[in-house]
Amino acid sequence: MKIGAENKKELIAMAVLLVIAVPLVIYRFAGSSGSGSAAASAPAAQTNARPQSRPGVALISQNSLDPTVHLEYFENSRKVKYEAGGRNIFTMEAEIPIVDKNPRQVETATPIPTPPTPTPLPPIPLKFFGLENKPNEPKRVFLSEGDAVTGTVFVAKQGDIVDRRYRVVQIATAYVVIEDVFTNNKQQIPLTAR
Repeated sequence: MKIGAENKKELIAMAVLLVIAVPLVIYRFAGSSGSGSAAASAPAAQTNARPQSRPGVALISQNSLDPTVHLEYFENSRKVKYEAGGRNIFTMEAEIPIVDKNPRQVETATPIPTPPTPTPLPPIPLKFFGLENKPNEPKRVFLSEGDAVTGTVFVAKQGDIVDRRYRVVQIATAYVVIEDVFTNNKQQIPLTAR
């Protein structure tokens, strides 16, 4: 019988598992026989200690296996009064309070707050100064921002966003409709001479 390279790896793996398994098995069987006396002494220590209880509540021993019904324990539980804000815990609906309608009582009306006046939206700073209409191409508009000398000129078609904020909604011959994307403010900007 030859042991090849694959069998050597399997043999090493089996030896490692055996080295781990043998102490675990010994611990398992040796630990259960030695702990019997410790386990037997633990309940004896528990029965000698008397747990703290509330006054008026009888204690039942946990180790008692007496099947008889002790009615005195039920009598003690009947004497306990439930006090949790006066609400019935066995109903889903809240009780409707009875309102005493006294005709002499005058109800004071609370003033209705007026809604705040909306602030006017800032005007769109673009100026429409031209239109390009080539055949077989979409219309394009020329928009400027700022003054004529140092301002920026944008060329856009319908649906484009200009200056990362303003969308060209509609292009007409005499005006263009621009929407501020941040505030959803639409304004109609007329054709102006540059």
